Amino acid sequence: MVSTDNAIKVTDKARERVKQLMQEAGYGNDPSYFLRVSVVGGGCSGLSYKIDFDNTEKSTDQVFEDNGIRVVTDLKSFLYLVNTVLDFSDGLNGKGFFFNNPNASRTCGCGESFAV
Repeated sequence: MVSTDNAIKVTDKARERVKQLMQEAGYGNDPSYFLRVSVVGGGCSGLSYKIDFDNTEKSTDQVFEDNGIRVVTDLKSFLYLVNTVLDFSDGLNGKGFFFNNPNASRTCGCGESFAV
């Protein structure tokens, strides 16, 4: 487990939505499953966030636990995600997960991609 000083944080709203989605996917009662967060090339700003459920950790993965959610990211993605907060909005101006990333120098209008 990586130090929580640079961890990926999870808000209460994001925690509730992750737990709900894990239940719907049939993983809610399986402690081997976790939230995998990664950064991939693409999007209008150059880099995009990707989130999935997974149950296989790789030797170089960075592992965090915040707010009852186990978050795993590969080492390359972690370099872009240090101190990022995963949040969820169900408001009228946009629904879904979004990242508050202090490392992003700019983000696109939809919030799904960023640049450093």
